[in-house]
Formats: sequence, structure tokens, C-alpha cells
Amino acid sequence: MNTTAPRTMSRTWKAHTTYRECSVVTGTATYTVTMTRTATGFTATVDGQPVDVLAAARTLSGADRLTVTAEVLDTPPTIGKGRACELHRIMGKVGLSHAQHYAFAAAALGEWSPLLSLADLTEGEARTVWAHLSTLYPAARAFAA
Repeated sequence: MNTTAPRTMSRTWKAHTTYRECSVVTGTATYTVTMTRTATGFTATVDGQPVDVLAAARTLSGADRLTVTAEVLDTPPTIGKGRACELHRIMGKVGLSHAQHYAFAAAALGEWSPLLSLADLTEGEARTVWAHLSTLYPAARAFAA
């Protein structure tokens, strides 16, 4: 349904590192590395302590194995139930049955299967559905409040 993937705002890894000298294992360590996107750039921590982003990147690139343990995504806001209800109302007034609303919206967005809810549309997706509806059913413009 979403045409763009949500951005990752924060990601945490377990970085498993093996230390060697002359091909002999001298030690192992596991670090917890978190990179976070902020309004001004990126911040990083290693084992809960703030570090320079490049130092965190070196810890990650030097690891033998990385495991993502947490991730926070920035999901775009949706139009919600109120606007979805209005879109349903207009679709009904132009003659689309309730069952057709989801398939119509999916077709407008280029999806292969019907959507589960119009309330989950982003603003951009809702505008795309509206443009498709008002092009195919010009009377829809008259029903818009």
C-alpha cells in the first residue's frame, strides 16, 4: 500500500568481534551499537556510551557477526477514520458498492490486492485515490464537502 518504505529512525546491533594476533585468537567481545537519526544528523552509542558516529561504524565494520536487536521506524501519518469515512461516502454516492471501495483504491495505487482499510492510506495515497475517483466519476467532485 505505501509507495515509499518507512525510514529507519534507530537501529541497534549486537556486534560479535574476535580479536586475533598472528592468526591466534586472543579474545572475543560483544558490543551493543545503536545508531539514531536526529533532526541534525546521526548519533551513536556503543554499550550505552555516546561515541562518534565513525567510531560506531568502525565497531560495526570490524565485527565478525552482526545481529539486529531493535529497530524504530518512522511511519508516515495516515488519513484516519474520519477522512476514510468521507471517501467511502463519496464512493457510495457515485455508485460503487462498499465491497468495491477497497479494490478501487488498490487499483488507483497500482496494488494487486484490495486494501484492508482506507483509514491506513497516507495523505499522498489518499490524494491519488481521489484523483482517480474524480477522473473516472466526475460527479464525485459535487459530493465533496
